[in-house]
Amino acid sequence: MRLYWEIARRGYRRYAAYPGATLAGIFTNTIFGFMLAYILLAVFRERDTVGSYDAVDAVTYVWLSQGLLMTVYLWGWYDVALRVQSGEVATDLQRPLDFQGYWLAQDLGRGLYHALFRGVPPFLVGLLVFDVRLPGDPLVWFAFPLSVALAVTASFAFRFLWNLTAFWLLDYRGVAILASVASSFFSGQYIPIAFFPDALATVAWALPFAAMVQAPVEVFLGHARGVELLGLLAVQAFWALALLLAGRAVYGSGTRKLVIQGG
Repeated sequence: MRLYWEIARRGYRRYAAYPGATLAGIFTNTIFGFMLAYILLAVFRERDTVGSYDAVDAVTYVWLSQGLLMTVYLWGWYDVALRVQSGEVATDLQRPLDFQGYWLAQDLGRGLYHALFRGVPPFLVGLLVFDVRLPGDPLVWFAFPLSVALAVTASFAFRFLWNLTAFWLLDYRGVAILASVASSFFSGQYIPIAFFPDALATVAWALPFAAMVQAPVEVFLGHARGVELLGLLAVQAFWALALLLAGRAVYGSGTRKLVIQGG
């Protein structure tokens, strides 16, 4: 465990090394937060609720989703695919550590850094300017970080899974685009799943992506309480574990097929 703890620390430090990029990201997330908040407030001028959301819920969702954008990181991660494509994965296979565990530990360190420095600052700006709902139940303050950790794990597991298509495809970018679009839309990253038509919302909750963004938002807003809260966390844990196991199976299959320099 000490090894993976050190890997997670280095994942954190890798992104901490670029404070300028972090400041630019905070600025960008904040600007988009203002734009999206005012768009949703315009919607609620015409009606009091949409699904289970009122105007305060919607604004809170905006700032939470902006905070989760880089924390959960649904798109733009090609590290494993690039190593497979270049053949560097052959070196990775010789290292005395678990390949998937290595990348998971690094991603958890990355997620912690982005949660603290790309997630919290924009949310605080939204809190100062808008009417944002804060949890009144102390249990939510415990459950929310757990939900975010499960969301990051599920997101990593999905990203790791589609990165492995590079074992079979000469160009992974098509799969990357499709995976990013599907996960961003069905996770609730663009708009809350509560705004979807009933049939589409049912599909979204049946897929793993809602566990990556919408679930932590629902926990924070207090829409899931008691048994429902435990059930929501259990669903997140299920998808995180299922995707991790699927990744291990695909990785095993890919390494049996791997050919480097004809050997």
